[in-house]
Formats: sequence, structure tokens, C-alpha cells
Amino acid sequence: MKVISYNVNGIRSALTKGFADWLKVENPDVICLQEIKVARADFDPTPFTDLGYHTNIFPAEKKGYSGVAIFSKQKPDTVTEGTGNAKYDFEGRNIRIDLGDLSIMSAYFPSGTTGDERQAVKMEYLDFMYDYLHTLQKSRSKLLVAGDYNICHREIDIHNPKDNADTSGFKPEERAWMEKYFNSGFIDTFRYFNTQPHEYSWWSFRANARNNNKGWRIDYIAATQNLKQNLIASRMLQQVKHSDHCPVVCELKL
Repeated sequence: MKVISYNVNGIRSALTKGFADWLKVENPDVICLQEIKVARADFDPTPFTDLGYHTNIFPAEKKGYSGVAIFSKQKPDTVTEGTGNAKYDFEGRNIRIDLGDLSIMSAYFPSGTTGDERQAVKMEYLDFMYDYLHTLQKSRSKLLVAGDYNICHREIDIHNPKDNADTSGFKPEERAWMEKYFNSGFIDTFRYFNTQPHEYSWWSFRANARNNNKGWRIDYIAATQNLKQNLIASRMLQQVKHSDHCPVVCELKL
């Protein structure tokens, strides 16, 4: 099974840049999308159903903002929109599908870059998700949590750690949460296979950051420990450019 996570920064925008053609060639079994930025009424599933995907989206209530989706070749047994927390469900931050005994979530963690108020929301979301995911594991023990976490875990995951030491996305308290998370039964699938530096999944549109590879690794596919023996490979597709992010891939043998 090939699973991809991709913050597309607007699914309609990505389609104008060849997203559907790329998806046809890449042909994942499951693709988890973040920042789809489209309302249900404005979403046309045809480009994806034509490729054999079952499409499930969970938009934000606010138009042109946030929103997540999962497209899968196999029809899900169950689709769960949101987490039951109205504050975050209003912003369209989580959707989960169940395929047999495997569950896959697409998650878009809040950004705190617009100020203290949103940073506080981000930290509250982190605490909520930690508890939510560990509770979910009691009934859905095999779980992939794919998405834009909006946090660089360690210094290797950001191009300039010293200058960004107190920047949202690399704050000590955010990094501490990631450390706790990956020590609590979840595997960072990319780092499980790849230990080299300068591997990033997001680049600012400013200052030619992508061409200079001045990036951040903020997109992850986390797997529960009981899937460790199923992991085959993980990589980032940095040459794919429909967005300011690139896709993250995880392959499993099930």
C-alpha cells in the first residue's frame, strides 16, 4: 500500500498545475490532502473518480480556508469527519477512513504564525490531539496520522534552527510535544528510513526559498508501533510542485 500526504494549498489551484496528471502517474492507494480550501458545493470529484478514487472531504465552515480530504482506491468501511471537538471541526482539520483493521487520518494542525492568539489555539489543539489519538488507539490500534503538523521536530528538520529558535513551528514547547508524541507509540516514518539533513517538505514563497532549499520539514506520516514491521519505505517528493509543500510518501506491506 502506498500512502501519500500532501498539503495542496488549494485543491483547485493544484489542479491547474497538473495535480490530476501527477496523481495518475504516482497512483497511490490512498492520498491524504490538507488545505483543500474548497466548500462541498464547489468540489468536483470527477478528476479523481475518473482515476478510480473514492473521494471524502471535510471542508472548513469558512470558505477558502483549511479543509482536509482522503481519496482512496478502496472504498472505506467507515469515514469519520472531524474529532467531535466543535472548535477544530469548524476549521475542517481532521478526517479518518477505516480500511479493515487499518485507520488513516488526514490532519491539518493549526499554524501559530499570525500571533499569540493562534499560537494558543495551536497548543490547545496539540494537547487535545495527543489525548484524542491515544484514546482512538484503544478501538483502532493500527493507525496512520498523515498531514501537515506545522512543526519541525528537530534541528535537522529546519534550514536555520538558530534564527528560528523562537519562531512558531519550531518553538521549544512545540518540539517538546513532537518528542513526546514520537515517544508515545508513534513512528516518524520518514526518519525511520532517512537520517540525512536538508530534507524539507515546505518552503516559503519568498526569497527563492525552494530553489535554495531553505525549507522546513513540517509534513509527516506517523504510524503506530504495531505497524513497524509493515513499513517498507518513506520519502519526500521534492520535485513535485503544485504547492508550497511537497508530497510525503509511506509504503507499507499489509
